[in-house]
Amino acid sequence: MDTATVRTPLKPKDYKSDIKPIWCPGCGDFAVLSAITKALAFKELPREDVALITGIGCSSRIAAYTSVYGFHGVHGRALAVAAGLKAARPELTVLVAGGDGDGLSIGGNHFIHACRRNMDLTYVIMDNEVYGMTKGQASPTTAADWTRSKLTPHGSGVRPFQPAAMALTAGATFVARGFSGDPNGLAKILVEAIEHPGFSFVQVLSPCLTFRPEQKEWKGAVRPFTGEPTDDPVAAAARLQAEGAMATGILYRAPGRPVARPASAVVARVEDFEEEFAL
Repeated sequence: MDTATVRTPLKPKDYKSDIKPIWCPGCGDFAVLSAITKALAFKELPREDVALITGIGCSSRIAAYTSVYGFHGVHGRALAVAAGLKAARPELTVLVAGGDGDGLSIGGNHFIHACRRNMDLTYVIMDNEVYGMTKGQASPTTAADWTRSKLTPHGSGVRPFQPAAMALTAGATFVARGFSGDPNGLAKILVEAIEHPGFSFVQVLSPCLTFRPEQKEWKGAVRPFTGEPTDDPVAAAARLQAEGAMATGILYRAPGRPVARPASAVVARVEDFEEEFAL
């Protein structure tokens, strides 16, 4: 055996960069970073075969804190970048990460269409129900009666999105919800999300103790979904409604061929495009 081809298994810490996270003390995103690196180590994925694409926000800093290939994109466009990368390099494991504001507000259109296209991507939304980086405004998942923000002192009055329900309705073939207070359980969910051939959506309840200190209570409120994951979207939707926003685990997993570039697809050259626009 050629010893030069033998790889030493990487540990979770090997997937972390030398950049120290600047999240606030107690932020749930620390545990999400830990869960992602544990999942990558369990999968024994070479770092050069993994890409982590992010948008804008506190949670989107996570790309810089890993040692895999990363792209810190513009606000709400992480899924668009990730889809382009996966189409061009289908052999890569492509993860996408962001927050509830980045993914469900300006990025909401990309989210629903990524679900229905079913490309082989794993999308992690760290949901703290607030815009943290811009100092505590109501986000698309904030309860209508939340009054702590100076911009909405009487509450926004707007019904919040339900991310898992949106993913299920839009056509994602893997839908799960995790909790940053259980990084080992979250890592297991991420392993299965990465292994799933299709669009995998993982909503992570990730408290923001700076602007949402009441979220400390989440630790006592989360509980696992009852029963095993289903491949019936109607049953999954009913379970979501019955068990509420604090139930965690894999909710829905359905077979389905992910969208991919055909092996025989013609790769265009830059020169080809230049010729079309030549005057």
